[in-house]
Amino acid sequence: MRIVVVGAGWAGCAAALTAAKQGAEVTLVERTDMLLGTGLVGGIMRNNGRWTAAEEMIALGGGDLFELADANSLHRDIEFPGHPHASLYNVATMEPLVRSFLQSRGVEIRIATRVNDVEMKDGSITAIHGKEGDETVSFTAGAYVDATGTAGPPGQCAKYGNGCVLCVLRCPAFGGRVSVTALCGVKEIAGRRGGQVGAMSGSCKLLKESLSRDLVSELNRTGVVVVPLPLSLQKEVRTSIKACQQYAIPEFEANLVLLDTGHAKLMVPFFPLKTLRKIGGFENARYEDPYAGGLGNSIRYVGMSPRDDGLKVRGVGNLFCSGEKAGLLVGHTEAIVTGTLAGFNAVRHTRGENPLILPRTLAAGDAVAFVREQMATEEGLGCKFTFSGSVYFERMKGLGLYTLDRPSVRERVEKAGLLDLFRGGT
Repeated sequence: MRIVVVGAGWAGCAAALTAAKQGAEVTLVERTDMLLGTGLVGGIMRNNGRWTAAEEMIALGGGDLFELADANSLHRDIEFPGHPHASLYNVATMEPLVRSFLQSRGVEIRIATRVNDVEMKDGSITAIHGKEGDETVSFTAGAYVDATGTAGPPGQCAKYGNGCVLCVLRCPAFGGRVSVTALCGVKEIAGRRGGQVGAMSGSCKLLKESLSRDLVSELNRTGVVVVPLPLSLQKEVRTSIKACQQYAIPEFEANLVLLDTGHAKLMVPFFPLKTLRKIGGFENARYEDPYAGGLGNSIRYVGMSPRDDGLKVRGVGNLFCSGEKAGLLVGHTEAIVTGTLAGFNAVRHTRGENPLILPRTLAAGDAVAFVREQMATEEGLGCKFTFSGSVYFERMKGLGLYTLDRPSVRERVEKAGLLDLFRGGT
């Protein structure tokens, strides 16, 4: 019983871990030299409805990565504009912790390995092929998970954004993203809003040491710094182009919001460095990600997989998808939720069992189904969905799915007959 997961962001890591917990032999293939993808510079967990979703996954037995992030948080239960009870994990130390944890659970990790071809028979993948350094490699499995994301290659950022800005995905060094779904000949879906195809990543990261001592001291102490912007500079804040629409609220236009994730996370897609250095405390500011963060950011949500509510890719018999490949879902929590479900259903497929469809009495199940439904509409393709704000969080609240009561979340999962389902035998 073998599963191959391609792409080792939060979604791919969750898929690989869950499949291994179900007893499968799992290989996780990653084109760069590190795991976590955008999670290497992300860092936000537990804000708004993400708290509920994380607790659902813990009750379902799929909470290992959430608990790992909780234990590695620099700040817990903090509040920044519009986002209470957030946790900020340390982006500098998260990746080694996740890598060690996956290896301890038996996941084989193949880094700096690029997939470039698939072999198919009767509508299913029989093998995937690629390069590991100069060596040609092939992987066979009963089922595969496409967790390759939707950002890159550089040509995409040039076509739909402001060009390659040298983000943490490092396409110039490791080669651009390759989609398993596309290699199978499946037509992918692009998010679009008006004339904009895809969406720009919603935050930059500043080298904390490049900021004033006062800013650094406040960041280290509280995790959050809010710096009011003069009206003349507010035009530089481009919330409308952000993938993270949960932060497209007035407070993020009138202020620079900094979060301490190890870096100083600046909650704007980009901000001209020359202008930024005119603001008190930012006189020596330096971008850590993307390196050209004064010019733009990476473009995402171009190339999503058409899929069902079990996260099987339509048109391929044994391919599942997770993370941004699974649709217009924004965030680490959302990636872990879809990755967990995809990895679980990949194993069920190899056993000849029906896929698990999470019930809509759970926020996780409702989000998976709702986003699929919305992506079938032109209006829905212009939205981004997350447990932490905007369209889907409002829906969560309207349906009574948002709660901070841990026992009631566990009771909800128990009523669905799914308590500890993802825990497996390890």
